[in-house]
Amino acid sequence: MEEKLIAYFSRIMPLTPQEAATIRVSIVTRTCLKGEHLLKEGEIATECYFVLKGCVREYYIVDGEERTSNFFTEDDWIIPPGGLMVQVQSDRFFQCLEDTVLVIGNAAREQDMYEKSRKFETMARMILEQIVHDRQKLQATYITDSPSQRYERLMATNPDLMQRVPLYQIASYIGVKPESLSRIRKRITDKSRNNNA
Repeated sequence: MEEKLIAYFSRIMPLTPQEAATIRVSIVTRTCLKGEHLLKEGEIATECYFVLKGCVREYYIVDGEERTSNFFTEDDWIIPPGGLMVQVQSDRFFQCLEDTVLVIGNAAREQDMYEKSRKFETMARMILEQIVHDRQKLQATYITDSPSQRYERLMATNPDLMQRVPLYQIASYIGVKPESLSRIRKRITDKSRNNNA
């Protein structure tokens, strides 16, 4: 399963056999059970994660209610608030929605990789820039898109999520109550049927 991480890095920049070997010996993996939290509100993060298999939800507690802000599945990075270098208390939770296999990173392992090859530092910067870009795009959808548009975007970009995540969490993610999500889903289904008629 570790080969998935090497394949991921290879898509960013070609790796020499030595660089691939360095990744193999450096990888630390962990299997987390469904329901397990990787980080809770108030805790200080010491690890980041790469999802090899499974699904993780990011959520906040607002007025006693869970508000889902993101889902992470295979090939996604989970970077805690402030990253690993800034020691801040988390304002959110990260919870496994399935039994999940993760690559675990920390500041010491990250620095060790950089010392072995400058290419790893370059790749880390490129990955972080992509994560920031994706975060900004996601946040923009809450300003520019309707809940129905956010749902349709989620269906287009991650359709299998509907089979992996409870619908009330999908509803929270797009910013509506579960009953509103049911209406959105029915409207989209009816529209699709009419277009195919």
